[in-house]
Amino acid sequence: MFKSLYLFAAAATFAGFSSTTVAQTRDQGAEIPYQGRGTYSTYGNQTYGPHGTMQFNKSNQTYTYNRNPNHPGAIYSTLGHQTYGTDGSLLHQYGNTTYENNGTISQTHGNQTYIYRPGGQTVVCSTYGNQSVCK
Repeated sequence: MFKSLYLFAAAATFAGFSSTTVAQTRDQGAEIPYQGRGTYSTYGNQTYGPHGTMQFNKSNQTYTYNRNPNHPGAIYSTLGHQTYGTDGSLLHQYGNTTYENNGTISQTHGNQTYIYRPGGQTVVCSTYGNQSVCK
């Protein structure tokens, strides 16, 4: 998932889909914004995270769901090096680095993804097997 933490995680804060950051593995399909800190478990093409968040991958699209009515989720489509979200997210990926239109930069090194958010906040996601933990 975060392997390249495009995991349903590492891009923002998992309290909701309000801030974005990448958090899902490249081999899982489209990259999507990170939903926040916590533990994410992947089974097949589905990833489950904290606070009732869920991600489903199909082809070049990733569907996200959230129990928070203020941030119900979005659909992310990847074309080449770019990912577009129905929530206005735009991500550009080059090698192990992803740049988001909100100023977030994510870098993956081995099983860890470092998410650098505007304002100096850094989130580190570590992946072990089918689980990713973001702190």
